[in-house]
Order: sequence, then C-alpha cells, then structure tokens
Amino acid sequence: MDNVVLKTNDLNYIYHDGAHALKDINIKIMKGEKVAIMGPNGAGKSTLFLHFNGLNEPTSGNIEIDGKKMVYDKKELLEIRQKVGIVFQNPNDQLFAPSVKEDVAFGPMNLGLTLEEVEQRTKEALDLVEMGFAENKPPHHLSGGQQKRVAIAGIIAMKPDIMILDEPTAGLDPHGVDQVLKILNKLNEDGMTIAISSHDVEMINDFADRIFVLKEGEIIGDGTPDEIFADHDLLETANLKPPKTAELLKMLKENGLDVDINKIKIRDCCNEILQAKKN
Repeated sequence: MDNVVLKTNDLNYIYHDGAHALKDINIKIMKGEKVAIMGPNGAGKSTLFLHFNGLNEPTSGNIEIDGKKMVYDKKELLEIRQKVGIVFQNPNDQLFAPSVKEDVAFGPMNLGLTLEEVEQRTKEALDLVEMGFAENKPPHHLSGGQQKRVAIAGIIAMKPDIMILDEPTAGLDPHGVDQVLKILNKLNEDGMTIAISSHDVEMINDFADRIFVLKEGEIIGDGTPDEIFADHDLLETANLKPPKTAELLKMLKENGLDVDINKIKIRDCCNEILQAKKN
C-alpha cells in the first residue's frame, strides 16, 4: 500500500439535477505510473478528474492522497493541490495572465516562495516544455499546442507529485500530440505520476502503463493496454474502437497466423508479424 499515491473508495457524485455522474468508483494509482482513464464523451472522465485535487467534493465515498483522506477545508486543499496538479482540457480555462512568464509564475508565487525560487521554477518549467522563447508573449497569441504546453508548464512549476491531464492531446495536430507526450514521458521518467483522460485509443496504447475504462460513470475495465485492447467485447461495451494494431492481429489470427493478439504495442505487434512470417 505504500506505493499507492491516489485512491478512491466507493466514490459517488450526483449533480444538483439528480444525474448520477460517478457510481462507486474504486481505483488505485501507484507511484510512478502512467495511467489513462478511457471512455466515450459523457462517461464521467472530467468529473472524476475534478475530484482528484478537490475541485469537486464527492456525494459519498472518499479520496486518499498518499494514504491520507481528503478533507475539504482551505488549508488541506492547498496542500493537496501542491501534490496533485490538474491541466484542464481547454487551456483557456487555465491561462489568464498578460504574459506566458507571469502565467507560469502564478502558482509558485502563491506558495510563498522567494522571488529567486519563483524565477528558477518558471524558467525550468518553460525550458522543459520548450516555450522559453514565448515568455513575454500573451498566451492567447499562441497556437493551441503551445497554449497546452504553457498550461502544463504552469503545473510543472508547482512541482506536484501527481499530474492530472484532461484530454491533453484534444485538438492538437500529430506534431503537437508528439510534443505533449514527449513532455509527459520526461516528467514520468523524472518520477512524476501521470494520469490522463482520453478516448484516443492510439495515443493511450502508446503512452499508458495501465488503463481504467469508464462508461456512464462506472469503471467497467482495468488492466494493461494489452489486456484492455485485446478485449474486443469490453471495447464494444464502452463504445470504443481498438487500436489498429489490435484489429490487425485479430484479423491475422482469424486467417490462421500464429500471432499473440495481446501484443498491442506497435513494436510488439511488428515483432509478432515478423515471427509469424518466419514460422
């Protein structure tokens, strides 16, 4: 249990209109994991993520951060938000300062750090996302991909243990997607736990260590990408398509090739096909 950094216990959330958005959610996220919450639009992914740093309070159930139950008072929430940083789907919900540099510096400034420490954190965060060149530009003058990287930099500057990203690649072109994933993988290599939400199965297949499948507010699947994407019945239930590699392996298997349909990662899939040809 020492490695569990975020845990939900029978988490339920009911909106004021009576809509039951989250139903008995039980998940554990381990230190250093790259986790994806996958599901169609309206599954409850964003609602769930807003609970992870206390922006939403459960109707029932609770959340634990590093084994400590979340308490919803100002002091406790400030500590939680230093540990758990959230990047919203739309950068415009997060970026508000006149310049990129001021925006990234806002979080550290509110931690009561020295000016020198704030400057250092801001520079390091902008350098990591390769946006130092834009430090004096207004955020709304940037492209969508650049705005996303600045929003991520604003959370990096807070030095959280866990970063939560809601649809981090939504609306980005392929180059923008690659840039964001490169940043997230680097943060993870440096020890940060990453949780993303998405319905982009190709991106999740390439990125995640573990996947939770969410449908209509309920967790209906939990496993590695190979396990989840090889379960075609589960994906159909969740109204999701498998990655192209999963479809290819399934087709080859049905046509008599001796391939392991669980080898969903692109490199593993290629190796399976090459091995099958040799045999």
